[in-house]
Amino acid sequence: MEKSPDYILYTDGGARGNPGPAGAGALVTKGGVVLKRIAKPLGKRTNNWAEYEAVIVALEELKKIVPESRRKETIVEVKLDSELIARQLSGIYQVKEESLFPQYIKAHNMLVKDFPKTTFTHIPREKNKDADALSNEAMDNVRM
Repeated sequence: MEKSPDYILYTDGGARGNPGPAGAGALVTKGGVVLKRIAKPLGKRTNNWAEYEAVIVALEELKKIVPESRRKETIVEVKLDSELIARQLSGIYQVKEESLFPQYIKAHNMLVKDFPKTTFTHIPREKNKDADALSNEAMDNVRM
């Protein structure tokens, strides 16, 4: 039987225009309790770049919570409504868009080094409303 995750991260990124004012939103949860909410303005970016950045900021926040000695054993599930990013980070799809490759590498390296027991779950947008609200809040605060 699979163990349930120690932490669930909900992430969402978006851009108004593609590229346009972009933001990343994320929630770090443990046992159904929200430990951290993040809304990060990203400047002018594409939607997919912002989706990656949301995963990255969530993992960076998790690194502040989980002691280094426990990270490799920590089971993490990332829930996001971007099927493309979920499948690329799961190794199902290749990264073909050149501008996304640095984001993929940044996320991948963090997963390998810090949180190797991470899975990615594509969820419907309506089940990701909190992360979506945070990414919209971040987009509202972009200075162009």
